[in-house]
Amino acid sequence: MSRSQPVLASTTVPNLETAERIARRLVEDRLAACVQIVQGIRSVYRWQGRVQEEPEVLLLVKTAEPQIPRIEDLLHQIHPYELPELVSVPITGGSAAYLRWVEECL
Repeated sequence: MSRSQPVLASTTVPNLETAERIARRLVEDRLAACVQIVQGIRSVYRWQGRVQEEPEVLLLVKTAEPQIPRIEDLLHQIHPYELPELVSVPITGGSAAYLRWVEECL
């Protein structure tokens, strides 16, 4: 099996219920090995010409680079925001056993 680039992707959602629904769907659909749900963040951003500030919930998605387009498609289908955040960064190191597990779960 060839190894694909592991990545850590993130998105934010407005509440815990939405976070749990999206996290479960990502794992069930094998788009992510694990999704961590981090409550209590506050985002400050510019939207439609105005500075906004809102409480949000952060999802940290352990996945692989080839899954990112599928994750993006799913977010556009089920995410409540008009423009869902999706950013990913390569995982360049870490536990080899853990990274193998991530790949096996996808």
